Amino acid sequence: MQRGGNMPVARRKARALYVMMMVNIFICVLIGMLWNLGHDKSGRHVVRIPSKRFWHQQVLSKSFWNKEQQRLDFIYNPIINSALSSNPIIVLPDWLNDTGPLNPCEQDYRVPMQISDYNTLPQRFQDFLLYMRCRTYPMMINQPHICDEKPFLLLVVKSLIPHFDRRQAIRETWGRAGVFTNRTVKTVFLLGNTLPVDHFPNLLGMLGHEAKHHKDLLQWDYRDTFFNLTLKEVLFLEWFSQNCPHAQYVLKGDDDVFVNTLRIIDLLEGLSEVKAKDLFIGDVINNAGPHRDKKLKYFIPESVFVGQYPPYAGGGGYLYSGDLALRLYKISQQVVLYPIDDVYTGMCLKKLGVVPEKHTGFRTFDIEEKYRYNTCIYRNLMLVHSRTPQEMLTIWPWIVHPELECQ
Repeated sequence: MQRGGNMPVARRKARALYVMMMVNIFICVLIGMLWNLGHDKSGRHVVRIPSKRFWHQQVLSKSFWNKEQQRLDFIYNPIINSALSSNPIIVLPDWLNDTGPLNPCEQDYRVPMQISDYNTLPQRFQDFLLYMRCRTYPMMINQPHICDEKPFLLLVVKSLIPHFDRRQAIRETWGRAGVFTNRTVKTVFLLGNTLPVDHFPNLLGMLGHEAKHHKDLLQWDYRDTFFNLTLKEVLFLEWFSQNCPHAQYVLKGDDDVFVNTLRIIDLLEGLSEVKAKDLFIGDVINNAGPHRDKKLKYFIPESVFVGQYPPYAGGGGYLYSGDLALRLYKISQQVVLYPIDDVYTGMCLKKLGVVPEKHTGFRTFDIEEKYRYNTCIYRNLMLVHSRTPQEMLTIWPWIVHPELECQ
């Protein structure tokens, strides 16, 4: 009776053991199938693209910039990087090997061959394309200690060597705002170099004296042209990450804008911590795209770029957090240089998932003529473009002396 009573238990154990064996066999078969799918005959790991309907294999663009960006997107793809780290022998698309010279600062021999209308483009545009991958230029003038006091606001001004009068007007007006507030405000001017071919006189002696006296110039040895403003942007972000990473906020603008720095500080002091982290405000442009008219300053041919621009703030001036500046520097390494600097910054913001915010106080396309000399208008504005050095000196007292009546 007792032996007969244990028979069902024995059968259940045998059945469970059988099921476990079948499951193990199934897993082994499945692993073998996945191995065969993921490796070629020589045993190399292959990154395969799913064949489901919702997946569309990327088609390599015919436009040069887009194609270069596709290459960077592939290289920085986290899934691809994970596969590379687990098995370095990977079969990659052939077009990834079309990288040009090993030294990114050598002329890119692919450019004349891959851009169909290259020979018809303006010379400075050609030069930009030939050296588009180069981001390393020697620094000629540095101010490594300017941020030792950890500025609340860093004023960053794009300038050209001959613009001595503009820089001096800024120093005497909105660039010396720290004198009028209880916040530390620092100002730096960003400069490239001039070449005889651009018909500029040799002003390096005067520039050296200016740098020694004011200690607010940053200069790199690259050709300072309109198409290289993007280079000025990424070189500044690199400098910021190394020399001024603790600045809380950055205002970046041209040397012909007027800035109501006191109003900007008031705005920043009222921000919440959450709002401050991703702050990026300015005169934002939406739904824009490249100009195809060769006569325009912002002309971009289809052979170089196709597509719409992301939202971006006009390059005349915008305000953002120091935290975001550090993130912009890192992400900029994943975005191919583009010949329009404010659009490029918009591209980097899009990569970060940050949308620039439009603020009515930023007027990079100026204000109505009838309001240009209205005292009270400037007290409510953050930034306006453009103003001469003489106009800056006229407007600034309206800001710092609120007892003056409106005109």
